[in-house]
Amino acid sequence: MATLAATATRADDSDPMLLHSADGLEVRTHFQFGLNAVVEKELFWDLAGVTAPTAPFEPNTEWLEAYIKPGVSFEYALETGATLYGKLSAVASYTLGTDAFDTGDTGATTLEEAYLALRGDLANGMSYDVSLGPRELVLGTGMLVANGATSGFERGALKFGPRKAWESAAIARLSQGSLTGTAFYLDPNEMPSKDANNEIAGIDLRYAGPQGGYLGATFVEVLNSKSPYPQANPGSAPPSVIDGAREGTTALNIYGKTDPFSGVLENWTFTGDVAIERNDAIDLEAWAGRVTAGYAWQELPWSPSLTYSYQTFSGDDPETPELERFDPLFYQGSPSAWATGSKSASTFINSNVNAHALTLRVQPSPMDTLTLRYAHIRANELNSPVQFGQATRVDETGSVVVGVTDAHLADDVFLEYSRIINPNTFLTSGISASFPGEGIKNVAGNDAPTWTGVFINVVFNY
Repeated sequence: MATLAATATRADDSDPMLLHSADGLEVRTHFQFGLNAVVEKELFWDLAGVTAPTAPFEPNTEWLEAYIKPGVSFEYALETGATLYGKLSAVASYTLGTDAFDTGDTGATTLEEAYLALRGDLANGMSYDVSLGPRELVLGTGMLVANGATSGFERGALKFGPRKAWESAAIARLSQGSLTGTAFYLDPNEMPSKDANNEIAGIDLRYAGPQGGYLGATFVEVLNSKSPYPQANPGSAPPSVIDGAREGTTALNIYGKTDPFSGVLENWTFTGDVAIERNDAIDLEAWAGRVTAGYAWQELPWSPSLTYSYQTFSGDDPETPELERFDPLFYQGSPSAWATGSKSASTFINSNVNAHALTLRVQPSPMDTLTLRYAHIRANELNSPVQFGQATRVDETGSVVVGVTDAHLADDVFLEYSRIINPNTFLTSGISASFPGEGIKNVAGNDAPTWTGVFINVVFNY
């Protein structure tokens, strides 16, 4: 491992973020700024106008959100050959106008990263990296452990979601060659108004292939939580609420991606995830999974690639006494990661849903990328909660209806353009639409409009 002392002489006037580099100590500043303009029409297919007509919710809105993230980091080369390093940063965010969740003209400043760490080499080609304090951590593909903090609501910047770091984190990694083991304890940076005192811990084992492929497994246990689970009941009865049900839930996620092939499978890439969850205290047995297959036309202009994916997350069967509803924990919910749909991802968490998705990506130039995404979204279980508290209503006969009565939820289309203006400045814009399926139309009395939106943002990162 190269020591910091060996690279200390690289400081020069062309790097304004490097404050100090001498005697084995390097100190660097960091700064990130984002500005995002959003317009939404017929939010959530205007279901509020049907299910809660007296509520003062406006389905057509626009807002501006911004954030800044300043920070400072250091690395110090010890005489033993190890490196002591750390980082301190904060996020200040604000929303001007009213956002999709009817919150606006609000914001907050919060601590982001504040960790100390030590890394170095051991005998037999092994290395270690241990840290203590708030920092980011994504495990596997981000299916369960990725989003360490919450933005939006009283903190502002709903769409940007600039907060990523866990509020408390203890992380230890041990590596040898292509194998890495990670042990962790994490406490998410939850919204003060909705803090459920979640704490998780576990281990991750990962093998990195020689050309970008990987195979790994993550085990997670919820040590503490006040988060409730809904449980479907037979017939048209409303769901039960099991207070504090998340505590004690365990999850095992196995994930993998292929290295590049040769021969007839050249240009193909395949990935897979599977997860099972158990909690004996509440008789929970849930599951989820995803498979993808991608093909890249590397020899064609604009380097087009097409990816198909299918992802599914179990829902609770109202006819059984067991609880089968999958808990996605702290998943990475961006369209390029684990979002179920584009606009629909703001409505359906990864529980009791499945989606077939196609993604077409082209690069007109090394600086420009166009991505078109389509998702067909369905419910796994009828008359069962799709999201906590969602779609519970009274039908025309006066009976309570839970979840949806038709599996087809929505079809989402999202066209995104990204531009690298320079190494530190990035522009992204997009237009999206969600066409309601029969499940949503039945909730709205067959009169649900198409939900549309546009955005444009710029991010500066130094």
